[in-house]
Amino acid sequence: MALAMKNRSLFSSLALVLALSSLANGQSAESQSSSSKPATPEGMVDSRVKAELASFNGKVSLFAKNLDTGQTYEFGADDRVRTASTIKIAIMVEAFARVAEGKAKWIDELILSRAARYGGSGVLPELTDGLRLTLRDCVNLMMVVSDNTATNLVLDYLSTDAVNARMNSFGFKQIRILRRVGSGGESKDGKDPENKKFGLGVATPREMVLLLEKLERGEVVSVAASKEMIELMKREQVRYAIGRSLSDLPMVSKYGALDRLRSAIGIIYSKKGRIAMAITCDDIPEINWSVDNPAYLLMSRLSLALIDL
Repeated sequence: MALAMKNRSLFSSLALVLALSSLANGQSAESQSSSSKPATPEGMVDSRVKAELASFNGKVSLFAKNLDTGQTYEFGADDRVRTASTIKIAIMVEAFARVAEGKAKWIDELILSRAARYGGSGVLPELTDGLRLTLRDCVNLMMVVSDNTATNLVLDYLSTDAVNARMNSFGFKQIRILRRVGSGGESKDGKDPENKKFGLGVATPREMVLLLEKLERGEVVSVAASKEMIELMKREQVRYAIGRSLSDLPMVSKYGALDRLRSAIGIIYSKKGRIAMAITCDDIPEINWSVDNPAYLLMSRLSLALIDL
C-alpha cells in the first residue's frame, strides 16, 4: 500500500515536471516566433523618426501622408506652429481662385513701392521703385524664390482677410495669415492677442499636408489650376530641407525660415508613393543662417524616413 502511494506520488511529480516543461517550451517558441516577426513599415518609420528627434535640440511638429496608400505618420501634427514663408501657399491659392472667378487678371499691374519693400529672401528689394510687374510675376517670385516684397505686393492686392476666408471655404480652420511680411495689413485673426506670437502666419502640420493633398488631387479651384500650382511649387529654387539628398526624385516644396525656426512643406514623388509632409522645427538654440542649419539637416534625414510610409 505504501509502495503504491509512493509510486503514484512519483508519477504525479513526473507529470507535473513534464507539463511545466511543455509550457515553458511553448512560451519559448511563442517568444521566438514573436521576435522573429518582421517589423511593420509604420513601426520602422516611427523608430527612425524618434531616433532622429532624440538628438535634436528644439521642438519638432510634423505630419506625413502617403497619398497613394493613405498611410500617415504624425508627431505633434495638430500643434499650432509659426509658418514663416510656408503660408505663401495659402496666398498663392487665393490668387489663383480670384483669377478663376474673374475678379482679377494675371496681367493686372502691381507697382513696386517703398511701402512694400522687405528684406530677406527675394530679388525685388534690389530693384527700383516704380517698377511695374504683373500679378502673375509677383506670385511666381513669391513661390519660386520666396520674394517677401512680391508677397507684400500680392497681399496688398488680395488682402489678408481674403486669404483666410478662402482657407475657411476649403475647411481649413487653422491655416491663417496674420499680417504682411514685416508689419501692416493685419487680418482679423492677426489682431487676436493670442496670435501675435506667430508673426506672419499660423497653421498645423496636418492642415498644411491636407491642403497639399487637395492640390495634388486637383481639388483646389479646378483641376487645371491645381496642376498649375503644383507645377509652380516644383520650381522652388532651393532644396535645403526635405528631399535635400534626393535630387533624383521630383518634389513639390515650400520652405520657411526665421531666426530660430525652420519649416518645410512638400510632396516627394517616391517609389512607394506620393509622400506629402509638413515639418516645423522651432526653438532652435542657436541662430544659424547657413544651408547647414541643424534643422535643415534634421528635416532632410526625417524625409528619408518618411518616404518609406
